[in-house]
Amino acid sequence: MKRRVPFLRYPGGKSRVIDFLVKRISLPDISRRRVVEPFVGSGSFFFAIKPRKALLVDLNPELIDLYRGIRLHPRAVWNRFCRFPSNRQAYYRIRSWDPNGLDLPTRSARTLYLNRTSFKGMWRHNLKGHFNIGYGGQDRRWVLAHRDLLQLSRSLRVATIRCADFEETIDSCGDSDFIFVDPPYRPGARDMVHDHFRFGKFPFGEHVRLVAALKRASKRGARWILTTTSHRDVVDLFRGYVVETLSMGAGRKIGLLTENSGEVLIRSWRGGT
Repeated sequence: MKRRVPFLRYPGGKSRVIDFLVKRISLPDISRRRVVEPFVGSGSFFFAIKPRKALLVDLNPELIDLYRGIRLHPRAVWNRFCRFPSNRQAYYRIRSWDPNGLDLPTRSARTLYLNRTSFKGMWRHNLKGHFNIGYGGQDRRWVLAHRDLLQLSRSLRVATIRCADFEETIDSCGDSDFIFVDPPYRPGARDMVHDHFRFGKFPFGEHVRLVAALKRASKRGARWILTTTSHRDVVDLFRGYVVETLSMGAGRKIGLLTENSGEVLIRSWRGGT
């Protein structure tokens, strides 16, 4: 598989293990199913699978506007992205803009610019809801090219893009859907203190709500695969499902989780991979 440079710098993104993930979901009928991502993030899974139909969802409106802008206006987004100055002062000025006052291409370009030039690509807001990550430099900005956004736009034509809560999204899925679930989590931890792409947290109660939604989806015939923390309390919510350790390029089926990998892969079906 030719490895694509992720268009978003995304802490917790799955580009590093995407080959392993793709091998684990080789369902015979995957090509006939709609691929659904309730936490789309950087979209590594979607872009690797290249489904015929998809639903891409996230609760962060700025992230969703980025996807919508690239799908509808890739050239305009690229032109605005290129016009932003390459210095610290410009970064903080653009960071201070209210995205609600911008047109879609400019909102998208601003989000992409901040993501490529912020410190470690993090995306967090303060209590007033304002993006507050410091400047990280321009080194990772120009790994993207115009042709990359054009390709992203073509890929996104098969997708419905929506800003919504994960439970609402999963509850809309049925027997024609395959759901890839990558919620916010800190490897090995029970709770997520900071979510990089959403203002708020992902405590244990959200894991409880997530597993309940996935179990309902299973009863309707949906298939799903989940990456999450290996913390015992979270894994115990998924008793009866297939659990594997998640590593850089390989994993193995385990019973009791004794390895300190920090992350696991859980799928809703047994039998062949």
